[in-house]
Amino acid sequence: MSNTAEASAPSPPADLKLAQLLESTRLERCPFPIPSSWFFVDFSGNLKVGEVRNIQLFDQEWVLFRGESGKVGMSDPYCPHLGAHLGHGGKVCGDHIRCPFHHWEYDAEGWCKQVPYGKNAPAITKLRPILRTLPVQERYGQIWAWFHPKMEPPSWELPHIPCMEDEGWVGDQRGTWQASTAIQEIVENSVDIAHLKFLHGAAGVPPIQVEFDRHMQRFNLGGGYIVGETWGAGSVGTVTFTQEGVSATLFSYTQPITRELTRMNMSFRHKAYPEGSRELYIARKLIDHMQHEAEGEQGAGFESVDMVIWNNKKYRHKPLLCDGDGPIFQFREWFRQFYVAEPDVMAKI
Repeated sequence: MSNTAEASAPSPPADLKLAQLLESTRLERCPFPIPSSWFFVDFSGNLKVGEVRNIQLFDQEWVLFRGESGKVGMSDPYCPHLGAHLGHGGKVCGDHIRCPFHHWEYDAEGWCKQVPYGKNAPAITKLRPILRTLPVQERYGQIWAWFHPKMEPPSWELPHIPCMEDEGWVGDQRGTWQASTAIQEIVENSVDIAHLKFLHGAAGVPPIQVEFDRHMQRFNLGGGYIVGETWGAGSVGTVTFTQEGVSATLFSYTQPITRELTRMNMSFRHKAYPEGSRELYIARKLIDHMQHEAEGEQGAGFESVDMVIWNNKKYRHKPLLCDGDGPIFQFREWFRQFYVAEPDVMAKI
C-alpha cells in the first residue's frame, strides 16, 4: 500500500524542478549594493594634521584629510571645477582641502570656501555644498564615516561601546582580514547556528535567541555563552564570550571596500584581571578561540574555516532551509532596511 501511495503522489511540474536544478548557473556572488550605515575608516592616530590621503571604500575612491584644527574631512576625489583629483597634489589649508589645479578650497561639509581669482564665484556655491563629503565622527580612537547612496543624513548615532570606552578594560590585540564577499554574508553567520557544529566543530547546535529592533540586532547563543549586538549594516558590533564567569569581548568594525570585497576588523578586549590569575588565563583563551583554535579545544575559529566558505560561495536569495536552521529569513528581512536600490536589484536580495 505504501508503495502505491508513494507512486501516486503528485510530482512538481517539470519546469519547476528544472528551474531549481539550474539555478546555480544564474547565481551571483554578491548581488548587493553597498549598504547605508556608519563605517570605520581608519584609526585616529594614523591621520596626522595636514595629511591628505586617498582611500578605497564603498566601491569608490575617496580623499581623507585632517585640517589644522584636527577636524577630519572625507570627500569625493574630483574637484567640481574642472575635475582635478584632490588627493594628488591637493593640500590642507586651515580646515579646507585645496585643489592643486586652480586652488579652489572646500571645507569638510563640501562648501566652496575660496576661489582665489575672478570676481564672482558660481552662484550655486552660495546656496549649497558642491563637493560630495561624508559626515565624519571620531569615536573609540577611530574615524567613522556615514555612507548613504543618496546622501541622506545619519538615521542613528554611534553607540556606547563599554569595552572600548569604559575604564577597567584592557587589551591591544587586534586583527584585520579580507573576505571576497559582501558584508551581509559575513553578518548572516550570527544567526546560522547549524554551521557552529558542522564547520566550527562545536559539540552541538546551540539554542539561539534573536531580537531585531530598528537598526539593532541582539543575539544570545548557548544560554549566554556567546552574546552579541550589531548596529547598522554589520558595521558596528560586539560579541562577548563567557566561560566560568570570565568574559572577553571582540569589537567588530567591518568595512565594505567594494561590492565583492569586505575588510573585517576586530579589537579584542577583556577586564583587567591580575597577571598570572586564572581569570586572565581564561580571558586570553577565549580570545584565541574567537580567532582560531584555542589550547586544549577541538573547535576552529573563523580565521581557519569561515574564510574558505565566504571566499567561494554564491548567494541564494531563496535558500531551502530546514527546521534546524537559525532565523536566516528574519535576518535577511531586517538587513534589507540598509539597502537603497532599484526594485530589480532588491528582488535579488
